[in-house]
Amino acid sequence: MTLSAEDTIANRISRVLAERIITGMLEPGAKLRQDHIAEEFGTSHVPVREAFRRLEAQGLAVSEARRGVRVASFSRAEVQEVALMRSVLEGLALRHAAPHLTTFILDQAEAAALAGDAATNIEEWDEANRRFHKLLLAPCNMPRLLAEISDLHVAGSRFLFATRRAAWTPRVDTDHRAILEHLRKGMIDRAVITLERHVKRIGQQPMQEASGANGATYAIQG
Repeated sequence: MTLSAEDTIANRISRVLAERIITGMLEPGAKLRQDHIAEEFGTSHVPVREAFRRLEAQGLAVSEARRGVRVASFSRAEVQEVALMRSVLEGLALRHAAPHLTTFILDQAEAAALAGDAATNIEEWDEANRRFHKLLLAPCNMPRLLAEISDLHVAGSRFLFATRRAAWTPRVDTDHRAILEHLRKGMIDRAVITLERHVKRIGQQPMQEASGANGATYAIQG
């Protein structure tokens, strides 16, 4: 197996496992068994270990001495940290992206915002929300910054699924509309401030503790 083939398989494994963790199929504390995963994907342990490293970098898994790799738990403090980091980094990205946003890109972002408003379940909303943010930030042309933001979005989606799935209801996101309006008018500072405030709200929701697999503790909204 070539290095590029192993990398492709590692990407696929990490994407599949990330999706299972984000949606709650794999609960906090659940053990990620290297042998079982290698067998499931018909591969060796090498790409599985690389997939685990990527999940750890995203904050979705933790490696513990003598206990192997497990799904990471999360707390209120971590939710607040992710929200604050996203707020700062997305504000920076939007400030650099704004001069390169075309009418076509803004129209695409508006379509994503409308898709989010029309979503009938949390999965549809999350997909549309991530697409909205990615469209507005991608033109900053800062790949390391965008990669960090992408990892934070993954963490944010996990918090969302854990805390809001049962109570989720369709709604119109007025912040998204305000951000687009400011950008169309060339009001970049206003757009950045609105985006930063919008993202910070993730960490301002009331939380309570719950137990996942193996007694792991994680935060959910009340």
